[in-house]
Amino acid sequence: MNKFESIFRVKHPIIGMIHVQALPGTPNYQGDSNFVIDKALQEARLYKQLGIDALMLENMHDVPYQKNGVGAEITSMMTLIASTIKQETKLPLGIQILAGANKEALAVAKAAQLEFIRAEGFVFGHVADEGYIDSQAADLLRYRKQIDAAHIAVFTDIKKKHSSHAITADVNLVETAHAAEFFLSDGLIITGKQTGFETDIDEIKAVKSHTNLPVIIGSGISIDNVAAYLPISDAMIVGSYFKKDGFWKNDLEASRIKGFMAKVNELRQKT
Repeated sequence: MNKFESIFRVKHPIIGMIHVQALPGTPNYQGDSNFVIDKALQEARLYKQLGIDALMLENMHDVPYQKNGVGAEITSMMTLIASTIKQETKLPLGIQILAGANKEALAVAKAAQLEFIRAEGFVFGHVADEGYIDSQAADLLRYRKQIDAAHIAVFTDIKKKHSSHAITADVNLVETAHAAEFFLSDGLIITGKQTGFETDIDEIKAVKSHTNLPVIIGSGISIDNVAAYLPISDAMIVGSYFKKDGFWKNDLEASRIKGFMAKVNELRQKT
């Protein structure tokens, strides 16, 4: 059994995004850490109540993002939030810390007993909003070994959203997937160009047919297109659609989550 199968015990799991409110030290922090913790926990409870299979945390409100590292205040808060949610929900839980703070994410996952992280900048390099993001696979997986966290899955973005890939334009998505597989990724995340944008179906099929790794769709899933995406992917990360008006900054809307999961469960019975 690979890491993916050991984490997710249902077919085509849905991973609900928790966009943690702005953390201490960032420009949009509102000065109340308890509010940040309580808000994340409230969202986790709602997701579990409505049948979401797994959860993932991300510090998306911490704009502008620091590149390849964050302060101790971010790591400590994310550890506290992650541990609180994990202990209460018992759901599979992962984390991403922006931007490219993959070692910090692994440290949080180890401390809070999480099952996976989402890592950007795993293979090849790209130019993101924050600047140049270089490959981290070697350092990251050695660090995972050093902290005795080999059981924690590292799911990796390839040709990441919000980024320019001109410097690797001669390396297509399938070739990038092969490189990530060779460098011991535990699963591949494919996205659209921006948060909430649909992922190209032909690209998903191409990667799926040329790799043995689980393929996870990382953006653009909605109740209107899930029937097309579910059969061709191993898991889906859903954030924006679950929010009011489908916008990631807004509050979760229970009716959207409930309707979406009803549709997913119907589709699962047919696959």
